[in-house]
Amino acid sequence: MNMDAFRLDGKIALVTGASYGIGFAIATAFSAAGATVVFNDINQELVDKGLAAYAEKGIKAHGYVCDVTDEAAVGALVKKVEEEVGVIDILVNNAGIIRRTPMLEMSAEEFRKVIDVDLNAPFIVSKAVIPGMIKKGHGKIINICSMMSELGRETVSAYAAAKGGLKMLTRNICSEYGEHNIQCNGIGPGYIATPQTAPLREKQPDGSRHPFDQFIISKTPAARWGDAEDLQGPAVFLASDASNFVNGHILYVDGGILAYIGKQPQ
Repeated sequence: MNMDAFRLDGKIALVTGASYGIGFAIATAFSAAGATVVFNDINQELVDKGLAAYAEKGIKAHGYVCDVTDEAAVGALVKKVEEEVGVIDILVNNAGIIRRTPMLEMSAEEFRKVIDVDLNAPFIVSKAVIPGMIKKGHGKIINICSMMSELGRETVSAYAAAKGGLKMLTRNICSEYGEHNIQCNGIGPGYIATPQTAPLREKQPDGSRHPFDQFIISKTPAARWGDAEDLQGPAVFLASDASNFVNGHILYVDGGILAYIGKQPQ
């Protein structure tokens, strides 16, 4: 096997919301594999923080301010990236939010906001980059899905609805544009230790684990939370020529949670 198939030399990768966390980890892995990194975030402060973090790792990233729920702004972003960096080869729809609110306490407006960022935005950004990919004759789209693309849980009705929809958007992009040598796949992270999940891992006043932290450890065969770095290898694979016949697939990187029914009570 030619291991060069996993290289991303000469490719331009746009990772949305990649100033920190999962997006940042994936973008740094792309850079290590030879890609040019482009990212956006919602405001200049976050973009500047991201640029500083990439520079600290010796990566010359290209950062832009853009609200990925704004179709006109996304169109302008993609045009600017094409002019200043080049046509996008790889897109990672990573930007996302979560609201942990019981369904009966969540307003329709809050529900729509989560759907807008976690589902509508990947549609908008994918729609903006696909024409360039068609012209180039290839493209890779990776949607950051979730275990909530398969499971439900208390307080995350909007998030689960969005991520379930994102799974099906992934399959539909594959169905519509696979003939143009565009592969659209998803990564479904398990519980990853990021700033977003930090409240769920806080130590209790008595020094014990947060109850949810205990729950996740008990449900994960790997017996730990994932690190953002655990997603780097799968992301590089799905962005590279090594996955050219993988399309419409969701790769769950969850330490085995979805395969595990849990321990029998003693």
